[in-house]
Amino acid sequence: MTKLFPALLLGVLAAAAQAQTYPNRAVRLVVPYVAGGGTDFTARVIAPKLSEALGQQVVVENRPGGGTNIGSELVAKAAPDGYTLLMAGAANAINMSLYAQLPYDTLRDFAPVSLSVKGANVLLVHPSLPVKNLKELLALARAQPGKLNYASSGIGSANHMAGELLKLVAKVNITHVPYKGNAPALTDLIGGHVEVLISGVPAVIGQIKNGRVRAVAIASLKRFPALPDTPTIDESGLKGFEATTWFGVAAPARTPREIVNRLNADLGRIVAAPDVRERFIGEGVEPIGGSTDLFTNFIRDEIDKYAKVVKAAALKAE
Repeated sequence: MTKLFPALLLGVLAAAAQAQTYPNRAVRLVVPYVAGGGTDFTARVIAPKLSEALGQQVVVENRPGGGTNIGSELVAKAAPDGYTLLMAGAANAINMSLYAQLPYDTLRDFAPVSLSVKGANVLLVHPSLPVKNLKELLALARAQPGKLNYASSGIGSANHMAGELLKLVAKVNITHVPYKGNAPALTDLIGGHVEVLISGVPAVIGQIKNGRVRAVAIASLKRFPALPDTPTIDESGLKGFEATTWFGVAAPARTPREIVNRLNADLGRIVAAPDVRERFIGEGVEPIGGSTDLFTNFIRDEIDKYAKVVKAAALKAE
């Protein structure tokens, strides 16, 4: 015990010294997807602003693959020094129950820093489908069990989970058709090869406005600024229904609290800045910010919510 105490003290002093000099080199912000998606967009809006705040370059590094597990594991096992960060998202909550062997634990291996943005998922149908609202869509699904198809960007993806949550809550049978990404799923919805798609707003808002797809309802608890005339699923009859996309910054666990607090304060100011808010809202996502505790509790709630969906749908990924 007497030998252990000096070692612990040295560790505490080293962490304190590290926090005082942070940052003195470039910071990596790892995106566990290919470039061009919602996670990547969020990271690339935040990175230059965070570079200014820290006085060091923040480099966005795309590490796709394994259902986000490759990039996420890289950060989980990185040195807890604030120089390797993760642009986390819904997959980090979903994967906790989807994978039997996950190479990290979202709650144990990350220090949540700040919830950056939340985005509404929108329920879309092909214009040929004879429904104008959620009530009519659910009535059609109940009248023809298993005949309607809904597309997703892949098994275990956020929009797949949103679709399964809708089936669970509404007690309807709609057949899932997974795609390798949201873009081909949207293409087949436009082409009439599938009837239904749940998607993040930024990827589809142009197609909604030009009439190629019809927005039936928003999967958030309040109407979304980018689609003010589209009712929520909650107000359409499924009370409390929420299936949003979200992105936030996380650090490896055991990152010094002073560094986490510094990053939290900087990120909060960034998403609150008028030019950043305007850009995010224009793209269909809502800036959030808030405390580390808020983000931690949010992640716990997301893990619990999607664990129930994964169990009900008997989903598993290798």
